[in-house]
Parts: sequence; structure tokens; C-alpha cells
Amino acid sequence: MVKRKASAIAAMPTTGVEAAVLPPIPPLKKRNTRGPASEVNGTAAAAPPPPPPKRQASSMKNGISTNPNTNKDVLDGPEALRASPDAEGKDERFAVESAGRPKRQIKKEAPPPAMKEESESSLSDLSEVEEPKPKSKASVGMTARKTLSTPAKVTEPTVAPAKAAPKKKDPENFDPEADEDPEEDEAEILAASQRPPPVNSDYLPLPWKGRLGYACLNTYLRFSNPPVFASRTCRIASILENRHPLKFPDEPPHATKNRPDKEQPADIRRGQIYVENLGVANARDVIKMLRWNDRYGIKFMRLSSEMFPFASHEEYGYKLAPFASDVLGEVGKVAGELGHRLTTHPGQFTQLGSPRKSVIENAFRDLDYHTEMLSLLKLPPQQNRDAVMILHLGGVFGDKVATLDRFRENYAKLPQGVKDRLVLENDDVSWSVHELLPICEELNIPFVLDFHHNNIIFDETQIREGTKDIVDLYPRILATWKRKNITPKMHYSEPTPAAITGHQRRKHSPRVATLPPCPQDMDLMIEAKDKEQAVFELMRTFKLPGHDTFSSIVPHIRRDDNKPIRTPKKKTPRKAKKTVKKELDEDVNGLTDESVAAGIAEPEEEEPMQAVIPEEEVGMGGPEGRVYWPPGMEDWLRPIKRVIKKKDPAEEGGAKKLTPAQKKKEAAEQAKKEAAALETEVKDEDGDGDGLTDASVVTPTPAKGGKKSAAASTAAAKAKPTPTPKANGSAAKKATNGATSGGRAKKAVKKEELTPSASDESDEEDSVSDITLPTDTEEEIERIKASGKGTGNMKVNGLGNGVGAPALGRRASGRAAAKGRVVYNEGHDEDMDED
Repeated sequence: MVKRKASAIAAMPTTGVEAAVLPPIPPLKKRNTRGPASEVNGTAAAAPPPPPPKRQASSMKNGISTNPNTNKDVLDGPEALRASPDAEGKDERFAVESAGRPKRQIKKEAPPPAMKEESESSLSDLSEVEEPKPKSKASVGMTARKTLSTPAKVTEPTVAPAKAAPKKKDPENFDPEADEDPEEDEAEILAASQRPPPVNSDYLPLPWKGRLGYACLNTYLRFSNPPVFASRTCRIASILENRHPLKFPDEPPHATKNRPDKEQPADIRRGQIYVENLGVANARDVIKMLRWNDRYGIKFMRLSSEMFPFASHEEYGYKLAPFASDVLGEVGKVAGELGHRLTTHPGQFTQLGSPRKSVIENAFRDLDYHTEMLSLLKLPPQQNRDAVMILHLGGVFGDKVATLDRFRENYAKLPQGVKDRLVLENDDVSWSVHELLPICEELNIPFVLDFHHNNIIFDETQIREGTKDIVDLYPRILATWKRKNITPKMHYSEPTPAAITGHQRRKHSPRVATLPPCPQDMDLMIEAKDKEQAVFELMRTFKLPGHDTFSSIVPHIRRDDNKPIRTPKKKTPRKAKKTVKKELDEDVNGLTDESVAAGIAEPEEEEPMQAVIPEEEVGMGGPEGRVYWPPGMEDWLRPIKRVIKKKDPAEEGGAKKLTPAQKKKEAAEQAKKEAAALETEVKDEDGDGDGLTDASVVTPTPAKGGKKSAAASTAAAKAKPTPTPKANGSAAKKATNGATSGGRAKKAVKKEELTPSASDESDEEDSVSDITLPTDTEEEIERIKASGKGTGNMKVNGLGNGVGAPALGRRASGRAAAKGRVVYNEGHDEDMDED
């Protein structure tokens, strides 16, 4: 490519240039030689809609909600959230989640299969570009591992070229269609920080006579109730799902209870109506946005390219007429009455210089869609000419000269209606002002100057970074607009303060600090993340027209929405309720003042009613115009989040309330502790090493049976558990009740941690007199001994008959002593005699 010589204008002295080249633009002449617009297919007829709902901004004609806060299938258009359609990364998006959007819509999860189908749509299938993509860390690591398998290539620096390729400043080595961002290293940051400082003009276009605008989304209206925005979209999977009828057609749709029934036959037209209604809801909200802008002195706005989802899709695309003709006509009528300018900006995948045929076909469909949308507005002649479509030339594909030739060839094939609206803009990746301005002059295409992009990609041989040198090109730039009798427009934005490298400086700051040195009557689009708030910031800084129409919002409070006030009803006294039941014939509302004074009943107080805000005033900021939020305070747009803290019993100073299950568990643990403490107290007091005192072993007095009685006593002593403490008397009772039931006794003892007592053979000769028992029990034993019957099978303190008794060595109460009597098992004694 032959290098162009510096123009005579660029070589002019800079002294007094601003005053010489910034004259007011003369009145524009009307032109009636406009070509026909793109062809509109009006054969498809929309289904007759039912009566519109009360809040048309949040409901569709078929009853399905278009509010993204209630319908998870409705999404925010990503292009509308960005500062500009060609922006990259989440830093370019309006912080919806920080402004209080429900977590359901900002939930991070793997994209469903339908998203893959969407990503392969006709406008985003540019991933297979002939030019190689920069490698990610994972791919570089795989390459390094492969090289290690071959000894001859182990020492070769195979990773370095992959990292260095995307870091060159030459736009030809950067792929604008790649999704991955190259990582800057220390060398690049050092080189970028040492670049010459920008040379900016000191001219300010004051007093301001032009129009300031923002792109696509109004942050204040987006979080109104209901939300007002023109970029509702969906997934292709939602279109396919809504081709099926509802599971219960007679009932309203529900997110979970009444969704489309996929078992029923699908109807393509039904799914088409679903996506068309989204577009109608978007267009209807544009009317609200225009009236809101006019109230606060903003008369310039960019329409979202996603207003009608998938309208230019190869398979799911559709024409806007006739279903959207009326609503778009109403939008154009309001814009014409208020004198607002409307433009569009197709995305970065709409390229006319691509070598791929499919990309060119997709670009033609997308431009036809935008042209039809702007044509259906039916704006007045001058506003219709000013409704342009801003386009980037796109990638360079390895050869800028060949790319420019393909653009010329494809531009010649466009319909005249598209040519009348198409304008070109310099970008921040590949194409500078000095490269695009000549082809715009050649093909009679207006040129949009973007100051921010020009500070990143510019011809260093002709101008310096900054706004001072670019002023010399204003006459040529403005001439491209005058030839078509279109009002010129420019774009302005600023990089983030921390940006150093070229790639970092591509990201837009939330707001801008100054005005560029443009003509005073210029239409200036502010491309910033905070949208209309960035325009307000300029108004406040330079006292521009409209700066006194708005004020700061009250944090987390919206007083321009119709929300009911929930007040608790005053409870009627119980006495009044009884009176009403007894005297059925008496009307409670008709009670006399004397009955009220006597305390029979109290009249119900009327609930306070909030003043109903008219529909046209909802979301408009109220009479005080509270629509401005300070920088970084996005969360002020939504009600404050309620944080429920768990009550701490220690702070309240009261005892901890336990559930029945917790009480039972705590009692069992307390019983274990007390049983362990009791066992420790009585452990090994007799010094015989058996871990028990002699008093804890109950041995009957030998009788006639001799050895038989002693053996029976030993068996009874071994089967006898250690008594439990009083704190868990119920547990001890349960354990002793199961002592006579064989295996159940073992489980009960284990569950309540009852340790069976043991005795040595030397203790067989001990008598019952060695045991410390209650007085009543001792008398009973003496009575039995006097009767002459053996005591070998006696059960002391109810351990055999299931009656609970106090611990050994303690005196029981009268009731416990009466229950804990000694029982003589005669049947068992007879069996032992037979042995």
C-alpha cells in the first residue's frame, strides 16, 4: 500500500486553528432524491391479540410477562448494556448486578445447549477466520507439553512467539473477532507508559448549542417498576419452547406451574408471536424513554439493535411489517414532535470487507433489518435523513488493500435505502481516520469521528495523540455530511484512569470529564457505561442547558412508582368478637359511640392509601426530578437489601430456647456426664481393684441351698446394672423395665450407658446385712428371713421386677420405697431346687 503524503491542512500552523475551522454549520437543505427503502414483506399476518393489559410496558399481548424480574426467559440485550457495540469485556457493561438486579438473572452457570445454537447464528459465526487467533494459556501449555515429547525441540522457545503475536501494536496482527483478550506483560506496559503524552486542544465548545446523547439503555428507567428498557431479548431455546401451547391454555402462564407443554404439537407461528411480542414491548418503551429524555434536556439517543430479537437471523429472522408498523410509527411520531434524533449502530460482526461469503450475507440481512426499523418510524424528512446506521469497517484479514477492495465491491451491491443511512466510524483496533476518510470521500459516505478511538489508533506520521491535531481534519470530515445533507455527529468517550496499554485504554470510563473540541452545534454521542448519567455529569460540570432540571435521587427510595403501602390492620378486641357472636343481628359497623366508649368494640381505622401516580408520570423522577445518582452509586437505584441476622441468645441475655429434640439430646448428654461422675466417685473405694465398692454389690444371704444359692446370687449380681443418677430417672426406669426381657435389657442398658456391676468369688459369702438399704426394705428382708424361706432369688430395689429404685447407699422417698420392694420369685426357686 502506497503511503499517502501529509495533506496541506495537516501542515498548517496550529495557532488559531480552532477559531478558523469551527464555524457554525449552515442550514441544511432538504433533498428529495432519496432512493427506495429495503423491501418489506407484509404477507405474514399477526394473530389477533386479546385486550391489552393495564401495564403494557411489562406484559405482552398473549399474557406472558416481559418483565425480566419475573420472567426468567426475558434477558437483557448484551449490546445495549455495553458502552458501545464494539466494546469488549464486562468492564464495558452497566453494572446491573451491583444496582440490585435479582440474582436469578445474574446467576453464573454454564450456557445451555441452546446458547451454542445461538452463538452459531448468522451474526456471530466468525470464529473460523483465516487469520490465526492468539493462543490462550491452556493452549500454550499443551504446546509446551508436546514439545517435551521430542528431544530435539525441548530447548526451542516455542511459547514465546504465541505470546508475542497478539501484543504487537500493528492492527494487522490483531484479530478483532477473537473472544480472548491478550495479556499485557511488563515490557508492553513499560513501553506504553513511555509513549509521548497526548497533545489536547484547549478549545471548549461553549456556549453549547448541540445535542448530547447516550446509547440504548436508560439506567434510571431500567430499574423502574415496571422496568422500562428497549433491549429485551431471549434465547433461541425460548422461541422453540414457546412453539408449544401452554399446559393449561385457560390459565395464565407461570414460570413453573404452567409452562409450554412439549408433548403437544408445535406451531412455528406461536413461537414467532412470542419473539415478536418482545420486540413490540421494547418499541413501546422507547416512547417512555423519549419523553423522559425530553424532560431532562436530552434530545439524542441511539436505538438498540436488539430491539427486535433475532430479526436478522438466517433461520429465525422475520420482517417487522406489519406487526410492528403501528408501534414504530408511534415512536416516530413522538420523536418528530419532540425534535429528537434517533440512530442505530449494528454490531462488530456486521462487516462488508470480510472474505467469507456467509459473513457478507449476514451483514446484508442485518443492514436491511436496521433500515426497515428506521424507515417504519416515518420521521419528518430531516430527522429521517439524520437517522443513520454507524458501521465499522471490521477486520483487516491480513491485507488492508484487499479488504478495502471487497468493501467497495459489497457496498455497490447494497440497496439504495441502506446506502442513504450508512456511515463509517474509525475504530480502536484496525482502521484509523487517515485510512477511512479517503474511502468515505470516494464512495460518498459520511464519516463519524470517534475521539477515543483516534487516541488509540492513529497515523503517527501525520498526527499526534490527543485532540489538537485532529482538528485540522474537521473541514474534510464535515464535508462528507454536507454532501448528503445530513446533520454531522461525533462520538466521545474516555478511557479508565488506570489504563496504560492500548488494549486497556479501549475500555470506556463510566463517565467523562470534559467536552471535545467539536463545533458548538454538533450532535455528540457520549459512549460511557453510565449512559444518561454521563450526560448529566457534563451538564452539571459545564452548566449546559438542562442542568437545572434534575436532582440527586434519594438512596434506595423511588417515589415515582405506584407501590401499595402495607400497614398492619388494627386488631379488634376479643370482647368485641364475643359480642358480635352473641348478637348476630347487630351490625358491628353501626355501633354507637356509647358502645365504643364502653369498650364493646372499636371502629376499624381506614388504611392510608398512596396517591396513585398517573401512568405517564411513573418513572419520571417526580416533581423534584430526582433521577441523578452520583458516580459509583448504582445500588441507589434499587431498594436496600435486607440482611437477616440470627439472634444471639447471649446478646439478648436470656436462656437459649431449645426444640423438644434438642432438649432430649441435651438431657441424654447430661445423664451421661452425671453417670460418669458417679462412677468416678465410687470407683475402687474398697481397694480390691474391681472398680466398685462392697456396698454397691447386692448379694443375698445364704440359705439352705448352699452352693446353689451362692451361684444364683453371683449370677444376679453380675446381671445387676449400676444405678443411674436422679437427674435421669426416666432413663433409668426405661432401662430397668427392660431388664427382664432378655436381649432388650442389653440394648436398653447400652443406650442409657448403664454399666453392669460385678463381684468377686470372695464376695459370695457376704450377707444382705452388708448392704445399706432403706429402712422399709430392711424390715421386709428380716420378715422374709424369719419366715424361713431362702433368699437366693431375691431381687432388691426392683431390679428384677422392672420397678425403678433410687441408687444404692441412698435413702429413698416413701413412694420410691413402696415401689422398690423385694420380690421373691418362687417359680425360679423351685427350678433351682430341682437342679
